[in-house]
This record gives sequence, C-alpha cells and structure tokens, in this order.
Amino acid sequence: MAESTARHLDPLASQRPIEAHGLIGNMRSAALVADTGCIDFCCWPDFDSPSLFAALLDTPDAGVFELAPDLPDARRLQIYLPDSNILQTRWISEQAVVEVTDFMPIPENVDDTPRLVRRVKVVSGQATFAMRCRVRHDYSRADTRAESDSVGEKPGVSFHADGQPSLRLCSDQALDVDDNAAVARFELSHQQTAEFILGSTDDPLVYADSSDHCLRATIDYWREWLGHAHYRGRWREMVMRSALTLKLLTSRKHGGIIAAATFGLPEQRGGSRNWDYRYTWIRDASFTVYAFMRLGFNQEANDYMRWVHDRVGASCEEQAKLHILYGLDGREELPEANLDHLSGHGGAQPVRVGNEAYKQKQLDIYGELLDAVYLANKYGEAISHEGWQHVTQLVDQVCQSWREKDVGIWEMRGEPQHFLHSRLMCWVALDRALRLSFKRSLPAPFARWDTERQAIHDDIWSNFWDAERGHFVQYKGSDRLDGSMLLMPLVRFVGASDPRWLSTLDAIERTLVRDGMVYRYRTDEQNGDGLDGSEGAFTACSFWYVECLARAGRVEQAHLEFEQLLRYASPLGLYAEEFDMHGRHLGNTPQALSHLALISAASFLNRKLSGERTLWQP
Repeated sequence: MAESTARHLDPLASQRPIEAHGLIGNMRSAALVADTGCIDFCCWPDFDSPSLFAALLDTPDAGVFELAPDLPDARRLQIYLPDSNILQTRWISEQAVVEVTDFMPIPENVDDTPRLVRRVKVVSGQATFAMRCRVRHDYSRADTRAESDSVGEKPGVSFHADGQPSLRLCSDQALDVDDNAAVARFELSHQQTAEFILGSTDDPLVYADSSDHCLRATIDYWREWLGHAHYRGRWREMVMRSALTLKLLTSRKHGGIIAAATFGLPEQRGGSRNWDYRYTWIRDASFTVYAFMRLGFNQEANDYMRWVHDRVGASCEEQAKLHILYGLDGREELPEANLDHLSGHGGAQPVRVGNEAYKQKQLDIYGELLDAVYLANKYGEAISHEGWQHVTQLVDQVCQSWREKDVGIWEMRGEPQHFLHSRLMCWVALDRALRLSFKRSLPAPFARWDTERQAIHDDIWSNFWDAERGHFVQYKGSDRLDGSMLLMPLVRFVGASDPRWLSTLDAIERTLVRDGMVYRYRTDEQNGDGLDGSEGAFTACSFWYVECLARAGRVEQAHLEFEQLLRYASPLGLYAEEFDMHGRHLGNTPQALSHLALISAASFLNRKLSGERTLWQP
C-alpha cells in the first residue's frame, strides 16, 4: 500500500474531482465511488449519520475503502449495469481487464442496517490487487480500532469506537490489520473473483460468499421499479438515470427526499460556501414529486405526501409555521457545526454539518408544497379530510404573510427583502389550493383566497416589473435579475410567449447565461448575498432555461442548449449542484434539484420535437 501512504503527504493529491464519482445506495444510506475504485464518502447507517469514509473531504486518514488492481497503465471507466444503481468500475490494460462491482442490497426490512458489497472479477488476464478499508467513525473524530474478527474459515476485521456503531468487514481473501485498517493483497487470474462485504457486526448477512443472491435481487429490484416508468422519448437513458438517482435520494422508510447525498462539497473551489444537503427541503422534495409523477412514479408522490402530513399535521395543531427543512425522521432543529479537522475538498473550508437554514423564513415553500399536493391529488391519491384541513390552515398562513420580507429561495444571508420568487410561489399556493378545492368539491373560503391571489398577481406586475430596463427584478426596489424567474412560465403565472416575459428571458440570456449554464444571480461589491466569495452556474436553472426556450417556441435553440448541458454531466450521467467556468462540477452531489429539472426539460422538449400534444399538465 505504498502508493496509498504516499498520498497522505498532500491532502489534495488523493481527492478525485466531484464528477469522477458514482453513487450507490439502498434508500437509507449512500456512498460515493471514485473512478479509482475508492469509496471516499459514506455516511452510515443513515444519509445524515456521521461519516465512516470522508477522504473526499480530507486525506485517506479520514476514512476510505480502497480496492484496485496494480495496473498503472490501465484505462479506467465506470458504468452502471443497465437500468440499475449497481456500479462497475473497470480497468482495461494490455495485461488484464478487471471490474469491481459495487452496490448496496435492498433489505426486506427498512430498519435493517446497510451493507456495502464489493465484488472483484478478472475478465481476462491476471492481476494483483490491493484492498485497504479504513473506517473512521463520527466524521473521523472518533478513535476507531480495527481488530481481526474471523468467523470459522471466513476472514474478517471489525471496527469499534466508543459510543459508535460497530462494523465488520468480511471477505473470501485473507485480511490483516495495519494501522487500524483492514488490508489485503491478493492475485486473481482469468474469471476468478473475490468479494468484500462491510456492514453491522449485528447483521447476520455480513459474510463472504453471500453476495450472488444479493446482486441478483438488487438488479431485479431496480429494474422492476424502473419498469413502471412510462417515458419513451428522446434521451431516455439520461432521464432514467435521473429517475434512478432521485430514487436513491428517497427514504424508503420515511418517504422524505434529501436534497443531495453529501455535505461539504464547495460551490467555489477553495471557497467557504460549503453546506450540508443531507436533509429534506420542502421546496426541493416537492419539485421532486413533480418529476416522479411526470414519469409515472405516483407511489413516491403518495409516500412523500404522507411524510409531509406527519410534519404539517403536528405544526397545524399548534398553528405553527411550516419549516423550510427537516431531518428525514422529522427533526426540526439542524444546528451547524464546523469540522475544522477536515481540510475540505480542494482545501475548501469550513466543512459544515447541519444547516442553519432551518431558522430562516422562506415564504416560497408554501407554493412548492401546495403545487405538489395539487399534483399528487390530480394523479395520485385523493386528499383526506384531515389533509385538507391542514392545507386550509397553511393557505390561511399565506394570506397573512405574503406581504412580508424573507430570505428567498437562495437562502440569502444578507438583509431580508421582498423577493419576486417568494411572491410568485405564494400566488402558486393560493392558485393550487383553489384549483384543488374546485376539483375535489372541498369547502374553502373561496372569495378571500381569490382576493388574495389577485392581490399577489397585481403586486408582482406593479412592483416587480422594471419598465425602464424591460424585465422583472429579483426583489422590490432592485434592478437585478434572478435565475428563479425562469419558473414564472413553468408554474403558469405568465404566458411563455408574453412580451414582457420574453423581454425578461432575453435579459436573463444576456446577463446570467454562459454557454447554456445559468447563474442564479450576479454579485459584486454593491450587490452581495451576505456570503464571502462567489459561486458557479446553477444546474437546475440551466435546465429551467432550456424549458423556457422550448415553451417560448425557440425549440431549435432549446435543443442545442440541452445537448450542451448533457455534455456537462459526469461520465455516469450525474449532476452536482453547480458548474464552474469550465463546466466541471461544484457543490454537493448528486443534486436532486438538478436531476428533476433535467427530467422536466427533457419531457417538454421531447414533446415539442415530436410534435406531440401535451397530455400531462400541471
């Protein structure tokens, strides 16, 4: 393991780019697998649990699971097995062709702890392999001890830390302990295999030679789930990869949907905009419901609605406000802490866990949630009596609060403002509630709600339109543009070919678009957002831009821009939160908002190119 030891000398030398990773998971936990065969990020046993492996944010000393052949001249490639979330990393050289298959089995019981399964196969030739599993509990803050733990003839190593869950690595290869890590070195020839399974010491399925059935069952699970999709249009492979990714970010137990699988990945190289996205934002998850239903996955929408019911139900009983984000288990407080002992990805510090946004006021979340409720009722299960009571209380809160300032969709850490997007989504909340009440013949204070809806409509047209500059503005009194404006025609507030909207779209194109990549907003010394540094172009805004072009009739331009954005995907078809100036990935990954925006843009653009009539309508 001399190569691994040498990498410790330079924190940056061991870190792979964000886009050089695949994601595996079981809808309770997830792990990133680099194209070197290294698992360098994994939180366990839950998405938002402390990490076991955090080398992506530091050095391998922060936890890593390395498994690779000694083929220094090999070409490395990663692929997903078709229609699945099972990842293969391949080494192709003159000496040998080798593949490592990584996956997390889907347990029958949603409370079962996750298992990481790694299978090695020499497809041709022969190769020598090195394995090193260095578990570091509690974000690498705990003193993790590795001990030999063989069961019968099955080699094993267990990992223990005070106050932390114990894990065991089992293999069909001999294992040793070195520097509190499990290590192995072995040779395989043509068609020979080896396997490594990491899981809880209490899990009876953590033993070698057990993965054949798990692999088959996991493949069957993903393919059966994907078989419910009714999308048959262009770019099906990318759309299905996005769907599979969104499913990986969904809690099988709770029904909530996390914003991304990671924490601490920077929005600016070497910068301080580094956040924890392993929680459920009402906004992002509600948008995800929209994407699932577009593809025919109504059960996910129903599960999310039940999760929301549990959150909103408790709040409505006390007349409390809807929170911006939650832990998957319903936790409302997610205090931030800095992991100062981690050097950060590319040196970006601080590395944060938790998210102080839970303290903020963001009025737009009512609109995103009510839009999801409306669509879930239109295409999924009918709302219950209790559910409608919750909706009416939320809408009444919108009637009382829509005139207030907030921090907006982008969670500005400067002074609160009257943001256009917040006004827009308050209008959506009232509009969708009225539509739902009429559709289901549900009782509601129609006159009051309609009066408030009209008042918001008039406020937007009167106070957020800059006649001199010919475009809408980010917040009242501002002259700035904002990528969230691209949602105005998508939520049907304004017609996609309305002259004022087209003028705004042109202004966004001149100011915020660079080679199809769209920035959320521009900052300078006079117009900051309360944070240090800058950020990249926002992936979701880039796909919203494509859809706006298509809806405006600029189909050829939309088609070209969409194809360009597809080239910015990772080799596995994954997207992080943002792009840098070179189109490389920035921010937490994979990002749900990015993939759901891709699904929406691809679906609409495909219909326009095919000349199909739009059958699915929000």
